[in-house]
Amino acid sequence: MAESEIVIAFDLYGTLLSTESIAKELAKHFGDEKAQSIAALWRRFQLEYTWRMNSMGLYEPFSTITNLSLNHALAESSLTLSQTSISSLMHAYDSLSTFPDVPPALNSISSSPNITAYVFSNGTNAMVSSSVNQSSSLSPFKGVFKDLITVEDVRRFKPDPKVYEYLVTKVGKRTEEKGDVWLVSGNPFDVVGARAYGIQACWISRVGYHGASGWNDRLGEAVAGGVCPTVIAEGVDDAVKKIVEWAEKNGKGSKAGSEAGRDTGLNMDEAMNS
Repeated sequence: MAESEIVIAFDLYGTLLSTESIAKELAKHFGDEKAQSIAALWRRFQLEYTWRMNSMGLYEPFSTITNLSLNHALAESSLTLSQTSISSLMHAYDSLSTFPDVPPALNSISSSPNITAYVFSNGTNAMVSSSVNQSSSLSPFKGVFKDLITVEDVRRFKPDPKVYEYLVTKVGKRTEEKGDVWLVSGNPFDVVGARAYGIQACWISRVGYHGASGWNDRLGEAVAGGVCPTVIAEGVDDAVKKIVEWAEKNGKGSKAGSEAGRDTGLNMDEAMNS
């Protein structure tokens, strides 16, 4: 394994792939305005269910969680859909498009032999494989990823520390090398979970999307020493650039992994400007 290797694990849904097409599918049944509110509820309940399952020490596949949370969102909105329509919405996950900043990033990685890329997702193995291989804009880059890593074997969801421990093992690193591993995610809870465990994390703050107002999550302040993103980027292409620059400046991340981002007040400007 090359000394200069940079290991980057990319969250899938909401980071590489946009879920906008799911709202479009919902709009076929309920119109644009109602579709947006249902989509937001669906996502809220989807995440809430994973966190509740973690808290209860239980596990159901992400596909099951996604189906249940859709039905919850519909019930909350006093709406119903046929099982055929629900199945069609579930299949929409197989045809999601990438954000515009993703293809340039993956092109860059494909010509960078020192970067080893992975997908790291809450999804099931089948769900993630279908999404990567059937997305018209992501499938041309499927060869960029060394592996598709999911939480299915761990039977826990992000941000449980066991899933980040599993990630470190799957990418071939020892526990004491966890600071050499990077997560790229548009989800604050994922970033805080990764940083609390001790791996590096780049948070995606896209203009025009959720997170564009900046890093507002405060839960990291409750973690011993405080945690925040190692770096903040405006897109996945910007994330790859900033991670490479950070690695060149700081060297391998093992030592820095236990220190960088531990003081939110001191290091936030550094994260923004790295």
